[in-house]
Amino acid sequence: MTRYTDIPKPIRSGIVLIDPERGTPQRIIVLQFNPDTLERSLSPQTAGAGGDSGGGGSGNGDRNEALRLKGPAQETWKFTAEIDATDQLEIAAPVGIHPQLATLEMLVQPSTAQLREASRLAKNGTIEISPIEMPLTLFTWGSKRVMPVRLTELSINESAFDVNLNPIRASLSIGLKVLSVSDLPADHLGADLYMAHLAQKEQLARGGLRGGLGALGLNGVLSR
Repeated sequence: MTRYTDIPKPIRSGIVLIDPERGTPQRIIVLQFNPDTLERSLSPQTAGAGGDSGGGGSGNGDRNEALRLKGPAQETWKFTAEIDATDQLEIAAPVGIHPQLATLEMLVQPSTAQLREASRLAKNGTIEISPIEMPLTLFTWGSKRVMPVRLTELSINESAFDVNLNPIRASLSIGLKVLSVSDLPADHLGADLYMAHLAQKEQLARGGLRGGLGALGLNGVLSR
């Protein structure tokens, strides 16, 4: 007879903020519920400007570049995350889900300390002030999908409130861009993590089912 304790605890997806120099986690955000669906898009970085436009050889592209890639594909992820205080009755929530929402919102906001430092440098006459660098952000979806990302979209729909108007339920539309070696310096920790992510894809692809030309009815057709 199967006991409840024998049932594996589900792995949660989440976001990890990493110190890019030390490689140590600064903050771990575990999503309350795993999203039901993921929308992923990969756009190849092709070398050619364009090929045959369909007019019988009227394309603008260099024919020698048609099969060449300039770098890794640009990959984006979109999903909807749910936060519900009523599903965590054992945890006191005097301000509703404000802390969870604020944690996610700070992924796209500099801190007050960083803004004050930038203002101080400007008042002291610093000619050029570098843009504020945020911690390295990793998105995790199990052990086989751990990748450096930049948050590109955060849309919040608050749908329920307590008597003090604290939000207690919300859905968040989250968009991420996977940062590749084309986006990061070669010696950056994020570049190493992206290479590990790509190596994981290669390993999974090697384990995929192999087809044969016979299944496509192409035996002898492709020989030269």
